[in-house]
Amino acid sequence: MTRLLALLLALLTVTVPAHAADDISAASRSVVRVVTVAMVDGEVVGFGHGSGIAISPTRIVTNAHVVESAVKYPNNVALGVVPSEGQKSYAAKLIAIDTARDLALIEITEARLPAAAIYTGPLESGADIVALGYPGNVDLATARSANDYITPRTPTRSEGNLSNTQSVDGVAMLIHTAKISRGNSGGPLVDACGRITGINTAITRADDGDSPFAFAIAGRELTRFLTDANQPYTSVGTPCLSLAEADARDRAAMDAEQRASAEANAAKDAAAKLDRDLKQARAEEEALASRENRIALAGVMFVIGALAAGAGLLFYSQQNMRNAKIAGGAGAVLMLGAAMLFVTRPDARAELAADSTSPPATTEPRLAEGNFLCTIRTDRSRITVSATTDVPVTIGAGGCVNDRTQYTKGADDRWQRILVPNEEATVTVASIDATGRDYRVDRYLLDAEAMTKAREIRAGVTLKSCTADPDALAGLAAQQDAIRSALPASPNERLVYRCQPAARGGVGS
Repeated sequence: MTRLLALLLALLTVTVPAHAADDISAASRSVVRVVTVAMVDGEVVGFGHGSGIAISPTRIVTNAHVVESAVKYPNNVALGVVPSEGQKSYAAKLIAIDTARDLALIEITEARLPAAAIYTGPLESGADIVALGYPGNVDLATARSANDYITPRTPTRSEGNLSNTQSVDGVAMLIHTAKISRGNSGGPLVDACGRITGINTAITRADDGDSPFAFAIAGRELTRFLTDANQPYTSVGTPCLSLAEADARDRAAMDAEQRASAEANAAKDAAAKLDRDLKQARAEEEALASRENRIALAGVMFVIGALAAGAGLLFYSQQNMRNAKIAGGAGAVLMLGAAMLFVTRPDARAELAADSTSPPATTEPRLAEGNFLCTIRTDRSRITVSATTDVPVTIGAGGCVNDRTQYTKGADDRWQRILVPNEEATVTVASIDATGRDYRVDRYLLDAEAMTKAREIRAGVTLKSCTADPDALAGLAAQQDAIRSALPASPNERLVYRCQPAARGGVGS
């Protein structure tokens, strides 16, 4: 047994080529070779292998028939797992097995693997699918020694189409045309987004020129098995969209929102103009009425003044000087008052005061502050590996998010933070627009080489909390630009959230 463990855990100095930044390559990082080695009296007497896929960082699903010898002979057969990346193989132990469904769950404890997501949505006949695993006929053509079977390497991919779903001995099976062979057993059948749709388990015989077909245990059987084993897993039920399709939907949705906003603003402006015009008309009517009233009053006063002046002249001719003075003085005052009223009559047009609600002059945009609850927009997102629960976000002064994570403003005027974890092989770019209403998460599922490079760049600046120090912020912004330049042109996943003001209590990134 000592020699067996040494064989399975040996360090193998190999160079693993970087994977392409596509969804199938990303799913390949979760695929492993499952090895069984039988030993009697310290000598290897049997060797077998199949495939498997990680559904958590330490637990792997495979076929029951791949590990059945370890179940029958636990003292003589050891289980091993060979990842698709790295330089090591690892010992494994059996956690759960279901021979009726031909599924098994095994565990490793000395390493962590990228976990794949299970697709739980509907599958249509003719859908594109890909089988990933380690077919034995490829091994026979390429292996030169036993060490080649425990050397981490990229799994083989085989493309095909889903034929239909059929029940075989009470178990739902996916019948498909992806080419597999012995050794693919336990490996995943994935959709175009790299999500598990089934676990490959069998092939038909191709006698007399018959076309071969393959069988994969359906995803719903896999989720039931994992539930029975009390094993948590990530599931995604949204259809597989290409990033181009998701971007097109995103642009269409944003254009629709902008049109709706423009129409609402136009309606608001039209209503405001109508209200102002009505006020202007009323003001002009009031001004005209006031002018006419003033002129009429001036005319009346002038007539009365003229009459008073005439009465004064009459009294003067009668030598009644006292009454002449009174009448003449009153007439003069009334006529002078009439003249003043006429001269100071108001204009027929009225000018309204400036609208105090007019928008202020534009200033440098700042990130909105407050508490928001962000809800996924599936119509604008490309979801491949992540849960889509609501995300509470609290934005503080200067781009401090959730009281602990510092964001910086990017060239696109969005505030962003790039997260490069030590263990997970995923780089996450979280960003939010200045209004706090559009929150996005881009995830890049990278191979070991690309993750190492991203971690090296991240190590240059260590900022574990929020800060207002301009030098620290400039350093963080420069670091994030450097990490972005090292990432692929497009992410594997893009989650778009619409945020609304909410009560305090955000706990997101």
